[in-house]
Amino acid sequence: MMRKQQKLSSGLSDKVRKSKAAPEIQKNPFEVKINRKKFDVLGRKSKHDVGLPGVSRSRANQKRKDTLLKEFRLKGKNNRFVDRRFGEYDSQITPEEKILQRFTLERQRTHDRKDMFNLNEEEELTHYGQSLAEMEKMTDVIDSDSDSEEKGLLSAELTASHFGGGGGLLRMKSAGDEDEQHKHKSRQELIEELIIKSKQEKRERQTQKEEAQVLTEKLDQEWRSIQNLLAHKTPKAERKEELDKPKMEEYDVMVRELGFEMKAQPSEKLKSSEELAREERLRLQTLEADRLKRMMGDAEGESAQTHTHFSADDINDGFILDGDERKTLAYKDGKWNIEEEEDEEGGEEEHETGAEDEDEGEEGEEEDDDDGEDDDDGEEDDDGEDDDGVNDDGDLQSDEEEEDQAAEEEEVCEEAAVRDEEQRRAVQEAARAELPYTFTAPESYRDLQSLLQGHSSEQQRLILDRTITCHHPSLASGNKAKLQRLFGFLLEYVGELSSQNPPDLRTVNLLIPQICSLCQLFPEAACKAVQMLLSDSAHSMEETLEVKGRAPMPDLDMLVLLKITALLFPTSDFRHPVTTPAFLYISQALSKCVVVSLEDACKGLILCCLALEFVSLSKRFFPELMNFLLGLLHLTVPDKSNTGYAVLSPFRQQGKNCDLLVLTDPSASQSWNRKPVSLHTAVRCPAEREHCRLSLVDSCLDLVKRCTSLYQDLPSYSHIFQPIRTLLLNHLPVALYPSCTQDLHREILDAIPEKPSQHAPLVFKKKKPIPLKLFTPKIVEILDYGKKRGNTKEEKERERLKHKHKREFKGALREIRKDTRFLAREKLSDIMSRDSERKRKVKELFGSLANQEGEWKALKRKKRK
Repeated sequence: MMRKQQKLSSGLSDKVRKSKAAPEIQKNPFEVKINRKKFDVLGRKSKHDVGLPGVSRSRANQKRKDTLLKEFRLKGKNNRFVDRRFGEYDSQITPEEKILQRFTLERQRTHDRKDMFNLNEEEELTHYGQSLAEMEKMTDVIDSDSDSEEKGLLSAELTASHFGGGGGLLRMKSAGDEDEQHKHKSRQELIEELIIKSKQEKRERQTQKEEAQVLTEKLDQEWRSIQNLLAHKTPKAERKEELDKPKMEEYDVMVRELGFEMKAQPSEKLKSSEELAREERLRLQTLEADRLKRMMGDAEGESAQTHTHFSADDINDGFILDGDERKTLAYKDGKWNIEEEEDEEGGEEEHETGAEDEDEGEEGEEEDDDDGEDDDDGEEDDDGEDDDGVNDDGDLQSDEEEEDQAAEEEEVCEEAAVRDEEQRRAVQEAARAELPYTFTAPESYRDLQSLLQGHSSEQQRLILDRTITCHHPSLASGNKAKLQRLFGFLLEYVGELSSQNPPDLRTVNLLIPQICSLCQLFPEAACKAVQMLLSDSAHSMEETLEVKGRAPMPDLDMLVLLKITALLFPTSDFRHPVTTPAFLYISQALSKCVVVSLEDACKGLILCCLALEFVSLSKRFFPELMNFLLGLLHLTVPDKSNTGYAVLSPFRQQGKNCDLLVLTDPSASQSWNRKPVSLHTAVRCPAEREHCRLSLVDSCLDLVKRCTSLYQDLPSYSHIFQPIRTLLLNHLPVALYPSCTQDLHREILDAIPEKPSQHAPLVFKKKKPIPLKLFTPKIVEILDYGKKRGNTKEEKERERLKHKHKREFKGALREIRKDTRFLAREKLSDIMSRDSERKRKVKELFGSLANQEGEWKALKRKKRK
């Protein structure tokens, strides 16, 4: 029974194994796939395969194993064995020839290595191109006689002293000094004698040089004394020869002059602004410390003289015996400057003779003084002889005289002390009255007011200069913010000075340079500060216009701010963050602010001057300026009916304040003198109102003349000035004005043409309006329906290529996917094989360990038994 069960189990297992095994491909002739082709094309790959189903897939996998799998296995591996033996890959050479050639090459390499250090007798060794054999003969012997004694050779005495150990000096004694031969001198004495001898020789050479110098100067003086005697006229023949000689060219003369010119001396290094600011601040701090000491009365204690300290090692070799009286040799226009030298020498001789006379006079006076002193001494001697006969009462008188003299000395000392005290107090008061040299930067506007008020205009300028110098941005980190705030405070202070009655314009004028310097240091902060002031003033004007419908003329502080803006920032720019708002503010003021008094007319003229200054470089047309000048001239017309021109806002054709500039007293023109309109007129009109009217009209005409010269190049020049010409020609009472104003009126009429030009007015160029983009669908008519679209041959070819590209692209993608799946299967199989091998080895290790454990336990049992 057991055997039958075993046979049944074995049979079932065989059937299961056969069922699990892959079925073999049967060679059925009806399943063979045949791809027939009509004809063979040379060079074209054949795609017609014959075989069973699945055979092509197996072939593709085999191809991938041969190509792609090998590349994957060899990926990242560079180890290759390359046979570089001679003729290994050359099939045309026989094996015998290969062996023979290899043997020959091997013998050549060994021969070259052995002969590398073999020295043949026929070869000649050299060193730097010279034969070693010739060099060993030492034939090049240096001739000692060829060297002279003046080429730096050491003397025999010096050589013996330094290199002979002192014995050489003993051998150099003369044979005649027999007494000295018996004496033994030490080395120190011999060295001292040598030093004395060298100094003596040096002194003799110096003496000879000085004597030669003296003789040379004496010879020069004697030559100068007889030089005039040797002067004589050259014969005419020689003169002709001299005239016939060719003159030197200008280039040669210039070269000689340049050769004798003084060479440029190196200048000091230019200091940076930071270094200059640091030095200036240090200077101011020193002066301030000196002022404080004088104010406290401590300046006298430090007036001690300073003595120059001389070191013990100082040999005082910086002295100068005589000045360098050598003269620079001059050469000009091809000749020596001998006359100038002679004149200088003559002047020097006269100066010397005068000095000698003065010395003689002084000596005579001294002799006279000595004689006088001798006479006084004689008198004193006589008095002494008389005093010898005085009795004993003279001693008492002498004691009283000494007491009186002591009292007088005390009084003199007291008076000197009082005088010194007064001088010290005077110095202290002067130091207190003097301006400090250092100031702290103001933190608020009140600090600036307290710092500047109570001082004159010049002192205020000096205070600001010293404040800016002591707080330069390069000296400390917080100085930049302090000076930026100071700029805003200065603008407010200038506005306050301008708003006073009367305005302090002199101080304003002196403070402008400080404002400009701060603007150069901090342009961005200055821009923001001016923008803020302009915007505040413009907003206040707009609010006034909204409430009242009209606005007054800007005050003098605003006019001064506009002038400072024109000085600080460029006015010719097309668009600027500061000057453009200022330009708009001026135009708004000229077109919105009414003129109701002479002060307003003066302010308007100041605004016109500022506007003209703003457009003087850019020559930009300013219509508000022209309208305001026309309105001011309209105020001078007595009859305002049928004028022939129109007046725009802020002026009216007729009404109140329209006769503001009409002259009421014709005789005032005789006593009027032309002078510029003062800024004080904008605050308060002078008592002589007729003279003020004449000055305003004259200034207005002058502005019109400047406008004509500025805008004369405009195409519409005549159209712009025609209303002004009509007013000046037909309505202005010119006869009532002075002659200078009449001349100005005539010049303006000559500058403006009588008839307007025929140029058309400026208009924008007419352009065809650009239509809006419409999203209309593009309609393409298709006539050929079907798979292959295209009427022409090119279109059909393009469609065919597109279809082929699409098909090839899909095939390439499909092959890439197949290659990727193949590599993934191979990687997975490698991982599975490595894992199975690892498991097998682990099982073997566990089995061996189990066997060792069993054997150890069995051995342990045996030992127990």
